[in-house]
Amino acid sequence: MAIFVSARVQKRRDALRMAGLRPVQIWVPDTRRPGFAAECRRQSKLVSQADRADTEMMEFMDDALSDVDGWTA
Repeated sequence: MAIFVSARVQKRRDALRMAGLRPVQIWVPDTRRPGFAAECRRQSKLVSQADRADTEMMEFMDDALSDVDGWTA
């Protein structure tokens, strides 16, 4: 039975390649890892502090949004 499954998987992969696609492997953070949530909170706090400290960026974003037609605040 394993041969049948592997042949079916290979057929699917071949079809995807024929359609112009290629396999890509990506690595993402393991959300189940101990400490993941704490690290998210730590990084979010740093970003929040940086955003509050960067008043020029906030002014720039407000100006940019005011230039968008139909934008209401």
